[in-house]
Order: sequence, then structure tokens, then C-alpha cells
Amino acid sequence: MIEIDSEIKNFLIFLSMFDNTYLKNQQIIEALGDDISLKHFCKNKFNEKVLSKENHEKMKERADLTRIKNYYNNLLNDDIILLTKYSLNYPEKLKELSDAPFFLFCKGDISLLKHQSLAVVGTRKPTAYGRMATERLVKDIASAGVVIVSGLAYGVDSIAHRKCLEVGGKTIAVLGSGLHEIYPAEHQSLADEIAKEGLLLSEYSPNKKATKYSFPQRNRILAGLSDGVLITEASMKSGTMHTKDFALDYGKNVYSVPGNIDSLASELTNEIIKTGQAQCVTKPSDILQDYNIEEKSSKKMAQQLSIEEQAIVSLLEDGMKDIDYLTKNCGLNISLFNTYLTTLEIRGIIKRLPGGMITLG
Repeated sequence: MIEIDSEIKNFLIFLSMFDNTYLKNQQIIEALGDDISLKHFCKNKFNEKVLSKENHEKMKERADLTRIKNYYNNLLNDDIILLTKYSLNYPEKLKELSDAPFFLFCKGDISLLKHQSLAVVGTRKPTAYGRMATERLVKDIASAGVVIVSGLAYGVDSIAHRKCLEVGGKTIAVLGSGLHEIYPAEHQSLADEIAKEGLLLSEYSPNKKATKYSFPQRNRILAGLSDGVLITEASMKSGTMHTKDFALDYGKNVYSVPGNIDSLASELTNEIIKTGQAQCVTKPSDILQDYNIEEKSSKKMAQQLSIEEQAIVSLLEDGMKDIDYLTKNCGLNISLFNTYLTTLEIRGIIKRLPGGMITLG
């Protein structure tokens, strides 16, 4: 472990101004030997395989202590915390990885990096079933104190973040861009809320724009930072495949929600259950038992329900139902049924879906 003095700290801040790979940063530091400083960097002759003469010259142009201090102060003014792989707060789960990010730019509560966490990922275009499954599982798992990690993307990612925040849980968004370049831009308000209530995290310098290559790279952090990965709905062509592969490589548990065998949106989730790459998940306790956490939310909810409300909720515990089924089997007349259904919906215990379907909230 490198002992961090002011010279080394300034040099690490300097390196963070460039979006070099972990390997490149490591090679540069190793090439400097015992003298890790700006002065030695500028004078050093690097092997071309480590750092080309052209790139060395470009970096030297920015190797100015005043510029570096201004850059770091701007991070602090934007409430951005810079962690290097040598920082005490750098997450142990990532340190173990051979391709760990050299830098982490963080905005929010960095203590969440040390909590039990679950990555929730999937398709950008979920069906009503995929949305329901994601919300139901995230609701109870986040309520049990597990940090929900996802990638701020359209679909399953944003559904997971929002449901987690809705129930007062904590969530980490791992970005494929810099913290000043939220992608997609439509999720800026969601990102702002996560920064206040959870944590935004990126390995890229703040002004780095997303590229098609940065998202697969981001997915390795999602998998590495989490204790397990839950895939709620995804096709075989989904980028979720990368996260699943990283998780298996890192020895993490992969959980998968089964779907309709005719649904392309559940093609990947069904396949990885069938091939033994993932554990089948149909209820929160399937995951929480691996985290040694007792599921308390359903017992607590039952205590808060009237007998009539519980009659409706019980019919929904094994999956969504249509209104006709509920009215025929709940034992209530239509007027009382509608009254209690509305009350349950207002309280967020049930949710109406397209096609007259009802599910637990």
C-alpha cells in the first residue's frame, strides 16, 4: 500500500483529471517507482507501451499545481468526493477486483459503500409484469435495509431507484458518464434526488460524456459493488448480460425472476434459471434469506389491515389478478369491494395496472 503524502495526493488528483484505464494508471505509478510526484512524472521517460510520447506531452501541459488545486476545489464546491484505490473509504468489495476502478467520483452518502447491497438490473423497456416484479421485490428488500444499486438507465434501473426512494430506502446509482453529464438527461431530477438521499458514483471525471463503451465498463462496477445481482426482466440481447457475466466472474449470487415462456422480455431471465446460472426468485425472502435478514414487511402490513382489506390483499400475494377474479373471491359485495380497493390504492398497498389488473404495490 502506498503511503499518501501531499506529493502523492497531488499526483493522484492530477491522474484523476484524465479518464485513463485502471491498468494505465497502475502502469504509470509503477513506472515512477519510489518518487510519485508531478516533478518526476514530467521528467520521467516512459516506455511507449506505458505512455506514448504524445500522450505524455499532453498530460504534462496540465501538470500545473495551481490548475490541479483549482480542479480539486471545484470538485469540493460541487460536493464531489474523490476516492482513489488508496483511500480508506474505498469499498473493499471493489478492491478485490483485478479491474477495479482506480478512481471513484462520489456525490452523496459514501457510507453506503460499506452496507449490504443488491444490484437490480434489467431491460430498458419493461412490460407491466416486469415493472410489477421490480417494484414489489425492491419495495420489501429496500425496506429491510439492503442498499439498492442500479445504473440510472431507462426501464428497470429507474424503476428500482424510484421505488427504493419511495419506501425510504437507500440507493446507489452507478453512472456510465461523469457526474456533470447525467445520462439519460431526462433522469437529472432522479439523479439529484439520489444524491440527496443516497449516492451517485462514477469512475469517470465529472465532465466525461457517456459512450457505447462506458456502459459495459459501468456494469462491472454494478456487479462488483453489490453482494448479489437481481435481474427482473431482460432479453438475450440486453446489456444486462454483461452485468450477469461480471457477477458470475466475481463469484456473486445472481437472482432471476421467471417470466412468461412466450415473452422475449423474459428470455434471459428464464434461460439463466434453466441453466443454473441464477437462483429463481418469486418473493423477497428468496433473496433476504441469503442476506440473513428476516422479512418483516408483510407481517407489519398485515397488522395494519382490516379484515376486509386483508381479504383482498391475500388474493394478490401469489401474483396479480384481474378485478373480476377479486370481486368473485374476496367475499365482499361490490360496493364494499370498491371502497376498500380505493383505500388500499391510496395507501400504496395495491396498484392498478393496464387491462384491469391489480397487483400489490
